[in-house]
Amino acid sequence: MGEPAAGSSLNARRRARELRRVAEERVDVLVVGLGATGAGAALDAASRGLSVAAIDAHDLAFGTSRWSSKLIHGGLRYLARGQVDVAHESAAERGVLLRTTAPHLVKAHPYVLPLTPAVSRRQAAMVAAGYRMGDALRAAARTPRRLLPGPTRLTAARTRTLAPVLSGDGLRGALLSWDGRLLDDARLVVAIARTAAAHGARVLTRCRALRLTEEGADVRDELTGEEFTVRARAVINATGAWAGSLDPQVRLRPSRGTHLVLSPGTLPGLIAGMHVPIPGEGNRFALVLPQHDGRVYVGLTDEPVDGPVPDVPEAPEEDVRTLLEVLNGVLEAPVTREAVAGAYAGLRPLLAAGGRTADLSRRHAVLSGGGVVTVVGGKLTTYRRMAEDAVDRAVSDTRLPAGRSRTKKIPLVGAGPQPSGVPVRLAERYGGEAQAVHELVKAHPEEVGLGITKGELLWSVRHEGALDEGDLLDRRTRIGLVKRDRDRALPATRDVLRGTPHA
Repeated sequence: MGEPAAGSSLNARRRARELRRVAEERVDVLVVGLGATGAGAALDAASRGLSVAAIDAHDLAFGTSRWSSKLIHGGLRYLARGQVDVAHESAAERGVLLRTTAPHLVKAHPYVLPLTPAVSRRQAAMVAAGYRMGDALRAAARTPRRLLPGPTRLTAARTRTLAPVLSGDGLRGALLSWDGRLLDDARLVVAIARTAAAHGARVLTRCRALRLTEEGADVRDELTGEEFTVRARAVINATGAWAGSLDPQVRLRPSRGTHLVLSPGTLPGLIAGMHVPIPGEGNRFALVLPQHDGRVYVGLTDEPVDGPVPDVPEAPEEDVRTLLEVLNGVLEAPVTREAVAGAYAGLRPLLAAGGRTADLSRRHAVLSGGGVVTVVGGKLTTYRRMAEDAVDRAVSDTRLPAGRSRTKKIPLVGAGPQPSGVPVRLAERYGGEAQAVHELVKAHPEEVGLGITKGELLWSVRHEGALDEGDLLDRRTRIGLVKRDRDRALPATRDVLRGTPHA
C-alpha cells in the first residue's frame, strides 16, 4: 500500500501501515460504515475479543450521524403511536449513555412546549400525559432523577424567563420536559471509534467498499486509487441510507431532515430548548436548540427522498421557509431569512413501507443473506443496541467464538474522571482528556473560530484520525456548518495540517 499524501504525515504513515496489515490478514469481522452504528459494531466486536477492521469511504460520522438533532431521547413520539417497545429501548439506551458510556457528552437539557392559543387545552393535556408516561419509562430504565428531572408545568412568567423570545400574546405557560442532548453528535462517533481502536479494531477512513461477499470485500483506497481485498469471516454492512448500494435485499425509503443554523444573537436569552407544535400535526414538533457557541439549531423536516442517495444532501429553500414559518408562529419578533447563517440536512435510513415517511417506524432491522449482515433503520439514541444486534447475528451466522456484548458497561474515551482547573468548554468537549487538550491549547492558543483553537485542531490530527480540512472543520469541530465561519478558519486549519505548530 502506498502512503497517501493527505493530512498529517503521522496519520498518513499510521494509515498506510494499517492498510498493509488489513490487506495481508484475515479478520474475524469487517464493518463497513463508520457512523454511530458502524463504529458501535466495531467496538462491540472488538470488545468481545474478535479481530476487527472497520472502513468508511469518507470519514468518521460523514453520513447521517453528524446531521442529527443532537437529541438522545426517550421516544415520546413512539409512545404516541403505541410503539412501547421502541420507546422503552430508547429510554434504556439513553440511560446507558447518561450513566455509563458517555456522561461527558450526553447531558439532560430542559425543553419548553409553549401553550399558545394554537395549542388547545385538550392537546396540552394529552402531551402532559405523554410526558408522564415518558417519565415512567425513565424510571423503568433506572435512570435517576438527578440525571434526568421529571416534567412539570410552568407559568407564563416562568416560561418567559427560560424563553424570553416567545410572544406573550395569549401565552398560558408551558409544559417543561427534560431529555438527553449531545453537545456534538460527530464527537460521539469519534469517541466510539477511538474506543473501538483502543480495543484493537483497525479503523480506516477513505476506504470504499466496492463489493461485499461472504469472504470479505473488494475495497478501493480513495486517496491513492489502489484496490485490494479485505478477507473476513463475517461482514457487517452499517452504511445506513446507502446500505442498498451494497446489499440488494435492502429496501429503504430515506427521508430528509433539515435543520437551520441561526446566527448567534438571533434568539437572545434562550436558555431552554423549545418544542414548537407543527400546525396540522397531532404529535410532531419543531425543535429549537440553543448551542454553547451562541448558534441556535431549528429542525426538523421529514420529507421523502427519491432517486439516488447523495453523499451530502442539500437543505432546500422550501424546508428553510417551512421551518421559519413554524418558528415565527410563537415568537415575539420574527426571525428573518437573513438570520439563517446556514442549514444542513440528514437522511434517515427508514425501512420501506407504505404511507408517509414521517409515520414510518424507527425500529431497526438486522438482515442477513449471502454471508453479509446488514443493519438498517433505528436512530442515533439506539446505536449501541443496533450494533449489538448486528454483531450477535454475525457471530451466530458464522459461528465465531465470542461471548455476549459488553458495551453497556464500557465507558467511551473521555468518560473517566473529569479534570479540574480546565476551561469549562474543554471539559464539555473532551471529558477526561480535557487536561491533555488544555496543554496543547496553551501552547497553540490562536483561535480558529467559535472559540476553538489551533491546539484543539492539532489534538484532532494527533489523536482523532483527522486527515484533512474537512475532517477538522466539518466533523471534529462544527465550524463548517456556516460557510463564512469555515472560510475564515481555513488558513489556520491548513497551517495545522502542514505542521506549522510544534508542541
